[in-house]
Amino acid sequence: MEIAIMKAVLELNDNKAREITALLKEKRVLLLNIISSPGSGKTTLLERTAEHFKGKYSIAVIEGDIATARDAERLKKYNIPLVVINTDGACHLNSMSIKNALDQFDLNELDIIFVENVGNLICPSEFDIGESAKIAMLSTAEGDDKPAKYPLLFRESELMILNKMDLAPYTNFNKVSFYKDLEKINKNLPVIETSCTKNEGLSGWFEWVEYKAIGGGAGI
Repeated sequence: MEIAIMKAVLELNDNKAREITALLKEKRVLLLNIISSPGSGKTTLLERTAEHFKGKYSIAVIEGDIATARDAERLKKYNIPLVVINTDGACHLNSMSIKNALDQFDLNELDIIFVENVGNLICPSEFDIGESAKIAMLSTAEGDDKPAKYPLLFRESELMILNKMDLAPYTNFNKVSFYKDLEKINKNLPVIETSCTKNEGLSGWFEWVEYKAIGGGAGI
């Protein structure tokens, strides 16, 4: 019975995800799903992104968190549409909650929606939310073994952001081991090394987002 229930839940999620994909394609809106552990730098990345694309693209953010709206509070100063989804203990966002969030936006006025998923390397990787792409984010402070331990995320993602490179000298992060593991899982996965707090290495991220928005994504 448990297996049947799980299949039903996943089927319902996938059906709604397909509806979202079709809707966003019609509206020519890019939906980027950023997945990482807590504290990897997702919100700081979105702060830098909002600053960079101000006046160029109309962006919005869906913030997923177990509790509070603290990450969203940090983004309010950029005057962008924000929706917070508190999961009350659930370890990921699903397509139904994303559709409810999208209903709060005027999609005709948006170009790009960023989803800051619940901090978790496992569950968010398993659920399709109708996104245009998944982005894996990892900080050097978390260790170099995460691709080997949580391969699904790195297999499903179109881009990897390796953040907090400024802290790497103060950790035991082994870049050789990290890239060797990553190549076994997804040898074609591009990696952008950044320090979001120091505003370093972000040009590659901005270029990738713009490519997805114009040439490789929604065709804005």
